[in-house]
Amino acid sequence: MTRRGSAVLEYALILPVAILFIAGIVDCARLLWTYATLYHAAEAAARCGAVDQVTCGTNGQIATYAVSQAYGLTIAASAITSARVVCGVAVTAEQSFTFVIPWFAMFIPSGGVQGITLHASACYPV
Repeated sequence: MTRRGSAVLEYALILPVAILFIAGIVDCARLLWTYATLYHAAEAAARCGAVDQVTCGTNGQIATYAVSQAYGLTIAASAITSARVVCGVAVTAEQSFTFVIPWFAMFIPSGGVQGITLHASACYPV
């Protein structure tokens, strides 16, 4: 009887820690995926703005193209800015990210209680 009781006690002590650990891994994976997708959208839009004047001739078209390249993310076109600068066509994108574990953001230097804002920028030469 004592063996079964000790196994249940050990399980009850380890389970919350294991669930928290797995949720942290999932949150970090979601964060990396969101940043990579945001960066891909900015990079693709900068290239489109430099190469294809028909599809991406104006800043609004570049923003629309960037939104279409952010597969799986819902980004507002207003979060995308573009400009023609010395390096070529520069595109900057922002996206807010909310963690599954709300207090996890407090451990990130730029994070608040709710989450963080991701920034991605790319410049493609003309």
